[in-house]
Amino acid sequence: MTENPPKKITTKEIIAKGSLIAILISVPTLIAFFAIWVITADLIFGAIAGLITNFLALGISFKIVNKKFTKKAKNDFEL
Repeated sequence: MTENPPKKITTKEIIAKGSLIAILISVPTLIAFFAIWVITADLIFGAIAGLITNFLALGISFKIVNKKFTKKAKNDFEL
């Protein structure tokens, strides 16, 4: 049995996937920051809300990357 060599990732794929993850992290953070800042007119509350949202988005994006962007070997049986 011969093993297939792993498929190489192109630069376009790296840029596309990295940009998607960056958008998933930054957009909710900025929305929360500006929304709280406009509603309360307090920069500190906006920064705290943005920070909390940023950590939540990081956790969610980590799960998305593990499920969608990582390649798993199909034949990983051990006897």
